Amino acid sequence: MGYKEKNLKEITPHQYDFKTEKMSVPSRFFMSRDLLPDEETFAKAEDVASNKNTLFRQTVAMPDVCSKPGRKNASGTVIVSEKYILPQVNDSDPNCGMRLIKTSLTEENFSPENVDKLFKELVESVPTKRFMGTKVPFNVVVDVCRKGTSAIIDYLKIKTKNELENTQNGGNFFTGEIMRQDIFDVIPKLYLFFAKFRLGVLGAAGNHFLDLMKVGDVIDPETAKIMGLKKGQYLFMIHTGSGILGQYTMYTHTAKKREHFSQAAMVTLGKLTFSTRKKEAYRKMQEKIKNHMAGDESLLKYDGDGPDGKLYMQARAAASNFGTANRAVITHNISETIKNMFGRDPELDLVYDMPHISISKENHFGQDVWVHRSNTSRAFGPAKTKHPVYKKTGEPAFIPSSMATDAYICVGTDRNEESFFSAPHGTGKGQNKNEKSIANKSELFAKMAAKGVKLYNAQSSTVIKQDSARYKDINRVIEGVEVNGIAHVVAKMQPVAVIMY
Repeated sequence: MGYKEKNLKEITPHQYDFKTEKMSVPSRFFMSRDLLPDEETFAKAEDVASNKNTLFRQTVAMPDVCSKPGRKNASGTVIVSEKYILPQVNDSDPNCGMRLIKTSLTEENFSPENVDKLFKELVESVPTKRFMGTKVPFNVVVDVCRKGTSAIIDYLKIKTKNELENTQNGGNFFTGEIMRQDIFDVIPKLYLFFAKFRLGVLGAAGNHFLDLMKVGDVIDPETAKIMGLKKGQYLFMIHTGSGILGQYTMYTHTAKKREHFSQAAMVTLGKLTFSTRKKEAYRKMQEKIKNHMAGDESLLKYDGDGPDGKLYMQARAAASNFGTANRAVITHNISETIKNMFGRDPELDLVYDMPHISISKENHFGQDVWVHRSNTSRAFGPAKTKHPVYKKTGEPAFIPSSMATDAYICVGTDRNEESFFSAPHGTGKGQNKNEKSIANKSELFAKMAAKGVKLYNAQSSTVIKQDSARYKDINRVIEGVEVNGIAHVVAKMQPVAVIMY
């Protein structure tokens, strides 16, 4: 008898508690029984929740929860601790995230021929797997790390409306003034040097993408009006990681086996050339990492208020700033491409930019706690949202599925405390029996064309893994999202054109 049968307790038809005798806290699964994950994912939930005197209240699994090779924790989870920062429960890509951008383009004023012409050009101006993107000086990289998106706005003269106003944390994950040396204390200069070439790169990993979406059914007209969304309007949706700067920085500061030789070589070289004023904190951190790499199976823990925790979070904030700035540069390059090609301003206006991989100190159930979201989005309801516009609606959350199926624009609700006000960042891998399976790229292109969606780039042999038949049914996921109060649906979006490696 497996985990599902023995250790699940139904809370509601869309919510289950999972608890074994090994676990210190339960795992709450926010999904219907038919969307529950495989046994390996349950095993990882058990393993994480078995850490003694570490976790707060419960761990959380969203509908897109899934196990990934080489990870201590499953993707699509929220792990909370009162005292500790737990680097291993998050994917090694700080501020992997998504943004949605309004445009003045519609299905009526921008023809399918123009869309095709544009995306053929965007394959070049928004590169996926390429070493060089938008090159900037070393000093600009450092300023982006310490000041956030405002530094790249100043350098490139970015004109995207609400670029800072509608980016989580205003595009800067630091709360106080940070000096250049503060960045050098937490990130090897070698990584910062390579980051000069890496802004504006979409990325080749996983399902990072650039989509042109069209607003379809408007479910909540009042909220859609507040957000400036209209039926037939074209939107750009961008999903990226934090690039090599984020990856290498996190590999330097946590216990995780390098996935590629190039990563291992770069991290080793970075550590050998790293000079920091925080030598004692860094030395103790590296001792902990060495022990965990050598066989300590418990979760690596840094004291949230201690030297190691502060060093780690400073490194994380700097890398996260780069991740947001990267999406801002991609948005800028899209705008410039449209202006150059069509002689018109698309009037790009940021709806929201949010990380999917984050660690932040928040207050839940009357306690200040460290919230680790690994491929989940924060989704505060109106009562917790301080944004001047979204405090009326709740924090935006975007939930796509595959590249050929509808996506949803949602907002957080005040009924979502049990998940620590979190939402899924997608539907997750799984079998969708309503979708015909494909076996190769030719079938993928044909299937998407039949749905009215054009796929561009698609150089990777693994792009077929993003086929709709390999993702859970988004309608079932959204049903649970609404019922559980995770988020409220505002509008549906239909994919029109997709760039993916």
